[in-house]
Amino acid sequence: MTGEKEPLQTLEAGKVKFYACGPTVYHYFHLGNARMFVTFDTIRRYLQYRGYEVFFVQNFTDVDDRIIARARELGISPRELANQNIKDYFEDAGKLFILPATVHPRVTECIPEIIRFIQDLIEQGHAYERNGSVYFDTSSYPAYGKLSHQSPEDMRAGFRIDVQDEKDDPADFALWKATKPGEEFWESPWGKGRPGWHIECSVMNLLYLGEQIDIHAGGRDLIFPHHENEIAQSEAHSGKTFARYWLHNGTLNINGEKMSKSTGNFIMTRDLLQRRDARSIRFFLLSAQYRHPLNYTEEALAQAEQGLQRIDRLILNLDHKIASLESRVDVVPEVAGVPSTEAVSLCGEIRQSFIEAMDDDFNTADGISAIFEGVRAINSRLDDPVLTIADLREYRQVIVELLGVIGIPEAERTDLEAEVAALIEERNAARAARNFARADEIRDALKERGIVLEDTPQGTRWSFEA
Repeated sequence: MTGEKEPLQTLEAGKVKFYACGPTVYHYFHLGNARMFVTFDTIRRYLQYRGYEVFFVQNFTDVDDRIIARARELGISPRELANQNIKDYFEDAGKLFILPATVHPRVTECIPEIIRFIQDLIEQGHAYERNGSVYFDTSSYPAYGKLSHQSPEDMRAGFRIDVQDEKDDPADFALWKATKPGEEFWESPWGKGRPGWHIECSVMNLLYLGEQIDIHAGGRDLIFPHHENEIAQSEAHSGKTFARYWLHNGTLNINGEKMSKSTGNFIMTRDLLQRRDARSIRFFLLSAQYRHPLNYTEEALAQAEQGLQRIDRLILNLDHKIASLESRVDVVPEVAGVPSTEAVSLCGEIRQSFIEAMDDDFNTADGISAIFEGVRAINSRLDDPVLTIADLREYRQVIVELLGVIGIPEAERTDLEAEVAALIEERNAARAARNFARADEIRDALKERGIVLEDTPQGTRWSFEA
């Protein structure tokens, strides 16, 4: 609301009431939607990491003009379409490691509450009925425009004037829409109809989080009119401040241009997931601070993939060194597995750098930089002969922990490990047969892939180059 960063002070100590606008389920979600979902999932994860109890609500808009239109095109009911697309949302979101919300309310499940809310607004003098529709009277709420920092006069200048418009003022907006022929509808005191878009989020907030919440989030495109209208109807209804903090993620462009279906400059998340690694997609989507614009290119995604591989190589190298030490008969088991002061200190510094970055308005770009700096620092210590198994495990833990905070799980590497193990076995057989040319050929081929071999009394170990 102020346009400035402010300290987080929640309504209830240690708890966060967090609402994020969810998808309108008329189709799969696109990459711009994915950025929003990943962003607020990460913020939720980070708040939990910092010790907050987070009640996170993300709605599904399952009644809408676009749902009705597409259902007609497909020859199915709006309910069938919405239900299928909600199922598809969870499938695609799960692949991006997006956690389910605490609750996922649907508009169609809240119709009685929506009707009661609208009735309250009419009784309070904030809404009026016209021909079976109900509109919010923006003149009844003097603070209208405070989120988008526009005056009602400025907003009115941007509205298209329709001579048949039944609203008292062009700035007024629909709370309930009278049904049109062939549309799904619900019975109401004003006749058959369905909710307007904006009313649903106010009612779901009230229903699951109460009259006041800590954080309300969504895309920058929702500031006006959607969030502006939410504030107006919620605060007119309760007489209280609706949300303490507003978070809006920046736009996602494709190859430097705004996403647009009409120009073909458009990526469905489901399509991208079929051809690129999900961990890398999520890593890319977090590569800029959430409020800033983000530009998708194949090169940018490849860079994210390479950066993630660098982190994966460190984890794999740590695992190999741990296995190597565990297999040595001359290594004395460590008492209680206590890491060295140096290892504990370094990991503390890595965590602190990450926390400082994320505490500064959830800056994932700087948080990722802190992880990379940690990877560099740990890599520089891997050849230290005094490293213990406990030190290596401490280093591994901090990197895996911080990746987990931003929703990146460890890489699955079973197939790679099996492939390398088979090549090592072939190399050993070649050496035993004194076919040194083939043995060297295998070593060189692995080296080209960044994999180095180490022949030890306990067998051949492999790792990625740092």
